[in-house]
Amino acid sequence: MQIGRGSPSVREDLFGGRGTVLVWDLLGSASASPFTAVLSCELAEGGRVGRHVQQRDAEIVIGTTGCGEARVDGVAHPFGPGTVIHLPLGASLELVNDRDDAPLRYLIVKAQIATGG
Repeated sequence: MQIGRGSPSVREDLFGGRGTVLVWDLLGSASASPFTAVLSCELAEGGRVGRHVQQRDAEIVIGTTGCGEARVDGVAHPFGPGTVIHLPLGASLELVNDRDDAPLRYLIVKAQIATGG
């Protein structure tokens, strides 16, 4: 069962990857500082989210269903239900759905980094 609110945004070949990613914005316009986004995502069978760098917000990515691989700064890690990946600013991420018969589902939680002051 997909966690989602309303209709998803449909992304094709995200960050130079391959395939479709459905994205539900669970936070919407709500204010929840320091969190800037909570996204429920579904990567199509055999799909890939291309390598991209965390430039504005730190993230955690949480696997919910499926089987895949997360490449963090070029290092491959198994990714599936219960896996939590921490991505500080400057870290790169690529996701791969290893399955050709089931989507890879995951949550992304983005947060602003507190600055000293």
